[in-house]
Amino acid sequence: MTTAAYYLQLYHLESIALDYSLVIKKFQLWRLITNFFFLGPFSFPFAFRLIIIAKYGVSLERGPFDKRTADYVWMLLFGALSLLVMAVVPYFWTPFMGRSLVFMIVYIWGREFPNARINIYGVVSLKGFYLPWAMLALDLIFGHRLMPDILGMVAGHLYYFLTVLHPLAGGKFILKTPFWIHKLVAYWGEGIQFNSPVQRDPSAGTAFRGRSYRLNATRTSTREGTQTQRRSSPSPPPAPPQQRNNQDEGVAFRGRSYRLSS
Repeated sequence: MTTAAYYLQLYHLESIALDYSLVIKKFQLWRLITNFFFLGPFSFPFAFRLIIIAKYGVSLERGPFDKRTADYVWMLLFGALSLLVMAVVPYFWTPFMGRSLVFMIVYIWGREFPNARINIYGVVSLKGFYLPWAMLALDLIFGHRLMPDILGMVAGHLYYFLTVLHPLAGGKFILKTPFWIHKLVAYWGEGIQFNSPVQRDPSAGTAFRGRSYRLNATRTSTREGTQTQRRSSPSPPPAPPQQRNNQDEGVAFRGRSYRLSS
């Protein structure tokens, strides 16, 4: 949508590019977000990045992040924040960092599926672990800038190290998904978070909410009122036990007797 709006001349690229001087001096804070939504003009690399999001991004969401929607959102936010911090250095600055965020998805996918077989253009077959490096080599051959790809790999490795490698080595898990992200996902009502500290909002995603009525409510209420009245009314005293005849004690069977020839 951002690229299509650009071709329709609805905005200028300078108005959404990342520029820290304008962010600090003129408080144009939207630049910190809008720069991630432009993946380049319509071209073959643009289509290739869309395929990466549709294939590898969805594969991560349905695989390692299955029933972990909040963790998946936190991964993307952490990657965006890491890229913004690295872009403070002028040498690492890029006006649009959506390409780096896509490359971060590729790197994390390669670490999560290291033994998956990948075919590149039907020519080269390799394992998933080497997919980021193969894409880096392709950008080098096509003459594209390598800095956005390298920044995406750094952000992806930082996230994978803090969430997987460091805890497996006996370290403390310090990159826990914040509580407000769990609350945000529960408010949206999208996806599932296993063992979420926040319960999902039952009204999220509901188009209409009205008052519900139970059938036979009057009859049920009458029954409940009758039962309540019965419970509240005093019960009659128990009847005194009847005295047994001493002759019946020890008899296994008692019944009516008849005399023959009577």
